Amino acid sequence: MAGTMTRQAGREDDSKAPASVFAATPDDTAELGRRLGEIVAAGDCIALCGPLGAGKTCFVSGLARGMEVEGRVASPSFIVMRQHPGPVCLYHADAYRLTDARELEEAGFDEWLEEGVVALEWADLVAEALPPDALFVRLEYEAEGRRIAFDSAGPRHAETIEAVTQCGRSE
Repeated sequence: MAGTMTRQAGREDDSKAPASVFAATPDDTAELGRRLGEIVAAGDCIALCGPLGAGKTCFVSGLARGMEVEGRVASPSFIVMRQHPGPVCLYHADAYRLTDARELEEAGFDEWLEEGVVALEWADLVAEALPPDALFVRLEYEAEGRRIAFDSAGPRHAETIEAVTQCGRSE
């Protein structure tokens, strides 16, 4: 990789603290997505959060590559959801223009989860609609790159987080 990724584990005194990775370049961000894409399964909800331009769609493009799905990944802001067929279907959705979680549910969120993997940008805006075991991916600006934190309320994604964030030295 052209950039540099470094990992920061959760605090020893708090096993629930998210693991995070510093991604120096967009390629690093996409690489993290690719790693996740290789291990996700139908029913997984990837809840992406972060400010405008933080790299959510870049992360999903890597996720799609890892999942071996078809089609170019672009932000679904104006259409709510883009479907990408593949061995496991990727439903790339965006909650930015939704007024509430009910709109996401009416658009077919539960059906998408039954049939494939859902990558939902701006997930924090519709948090009440998310499954309890959603995998949160929070992207934030930091220095000359991005801090990408992975967290989940349930135990389902503990191994997933460990596998995705194994990318370099601990900070």
